[in-house]
Amino acid sequence: MNQDLSMTCRDCKRSFVFTMQEQQQFKARGFSNPARCPECRKKRSPRARSSAKNAPIKVAATPAIKHHKPEVYSAPCSVCGQDTVLRFKPTGLIPVFCPQCFEKEVSERMKVDAGDFTKRKQVKMSLEEVAATKIGPVQVIEQEPEAAPVQMREPIRERVVSADGLSEFAQFGLAEELNRSIREAGYDIPTPVQLAAIPIALSRQDIIGTAQTGTGKTAAFVLPILHHLLSNPTHKACTRALVLTPTRELAEQISDSFKQLGRHTRIRIATVYGGVGMEPQERALRTGADVIVACPGRLLDHMGRGNTDFSHLENLVLDEADRMLDMGFLPSIREILSKLPSARQTMLFSATFADELNHLAKNTLKDPQRVDVDICAPPNTISHVLYPCPQHLKTKLVLSLLDKTDTNSVLIFTRTKHRANRVCKQIEAAGHSSGVLHSNKSQNQRQSALDDFKAGRCQILVATDIAARGLDVETISHVINYDIPDTADTYIHRIGRTGRAEREGDAMTLITKDDAAIVFDIEKVLGRPIERIKLDDFDYNAPTPNKDEFKRDPMPPRRPRNAPSAPRVKVAPSRPHERPGKPEAPRERPTGELMVRFRAAVDSSAQRDNN
Repeated sequence: MNQDLSMTCRDCKRSFVFTMQEQQQFKARGFSNPARCPECRKKRSPRARSSAKNAPIKVAATPAIKHHKPEVYSAPCSVCGQDTVLRFKPTGLIPVFCPQCFEKEVSERMKVDAGDFTKRKQVKMSLEEVAATKIGPVQVIEQEPEAAPVQMREPIRERVVSADGLSEFAQFGLAEELNRSIREAGYDIPTPVQLAAIPIALSRQDIIGTAQTGTGKTAAFVLPILHHLLSNPTHKACTRALVLTPTRELAEQISDSFKQLGRHTRIRIATVYGGVGMEPQERALRTGADVIVACPGRLLDHMGRGNTDFSHLENLVLDEADRMLDMGFLPSIREILSKLPSARQTMLFSATFADELNHLAKNTLKDPQRVDVDICAPPNTISHVLYPCPQHLKTKLVLSLLDKTDTNSVLIFTRTKHRANRVCKQIEAAGHSSGVLHSNKSQNQRQSALDDFKAGRCQILVATDIAARGLDVETISHVINYDIPDTADTYIHRIGRTGRAEREGDAMTLITKDDAAIVFDIEKVLGRPIERIKLDDFDYNAPTPNKDEFKRDPMPPRRPRNAPSAPRVKVAPSRPHERPGKPEAPRERPTGELMVRFRAAVDSSAQRDNN
């Protein structure tokens, strides 16, 4: 390379000079000597073509990508008759409003004070007023007088559902794959919360959903998310939806809903929670699962390790938000929200609405629509009964109720984990198949207990309040409160495990004399007194045992940290083969025939010595 080289181009057959400077550059880059002249290399090399200013660029024609556009329908307004654009297919079962008539209708029925989060005052219409309106066929049900509702601070823009809407899921205009899954799942009529929340979610607005447990809140956000992912496909694998839940059981249940309703799609769903290995979750996060259902604690661990990428996130759901705040997840939720993109749709669902949740919603959601459905009382399909009983007779009373009551699956709630274990053992000793569920169990044990309970292999499940939220088992016919909960809200959540989806259920609560205050709060929420029942053939006067069955044995006292230890006694070994500190075993004195043989041996030994 000490001189220029004269070379011949392979394409144009013309000679060109390969200078010494070009030779050094090619060698530094690891290239061999060129076989073409610079002009021919510019025509063939993509790097040279991109750097050349005047070189022509040929772009290959790519096939057009077909995007699924949501269908838009048109229908006349039920009040003024003007045509209005709808996102769902009108069926004639519910009224249709144009924007102007909708604002007038809301202003007439709702009186809202100024301010961001204000109190709601609902105006009830009489039968004559409903008949005089031009809304169309509306079913009006006379309701019994209810107790005074709890005052709640709410946003200005809200949507209140007070009557049951009877319509089909086809009116929402969902994708055909989802409609097929809905039919296969056996969903015929949407619940009130689904009827109110799904159209708002399809319009990509933020939602605050407050509904009682067992009203179908999960499908109210699962269906819009799946429809959005199908309507706006991407060619890059990325996480586009995130659902935060308080417990592992609820995360698995939501994941099962996504898989059931999205069975005819290629949308990938992954769960992230503690108690299991992190490697499968890390692979799902790094490969870009479309939907992530997670608990805040474990998700924050993955975010700290750099396993997540939420730059393409479009949907965020906070399910059972009040429970997450009660469990102390508020700092974790705020840290997670600070790392998510602001351009997203946020849906917050909760059974109750506290002041802390108001503050979180105000800082997280943008102009949210409010959906309230029957938040003041539990479903009317549940019958409530109180059983007064001393504390030491509760287990016997539960066993008596199980023997005398025709039950299907029974869920028993206790206050502590230790008591749940003891009650489960006593029920098993009585001959019933039972399982236990609480936070001290591993994830495999918890999942196994839930699977056995759902499959019917286990008839009775004893659990703490970890099962009071989100547990959806169709066969639960009775809920027994072994220990009355601390608040009326927790009582509503516990008994909500039965009587779901318009089924009938029974709630039995064992109370003592110390539970009068909480019983009063529960009756205030229900709006009526609860019936007290005593069994005729049960001995309520049995004496109190000397030892409490649930009291743990006291732990041995611990030695103070600075106290001197007792001196150790060292015993010298009597023989070399003995270990130090081991006393020598006493020798047995020979008796009988053994003594005779011993004396004969001694005499023979003496004779040998004399000889």
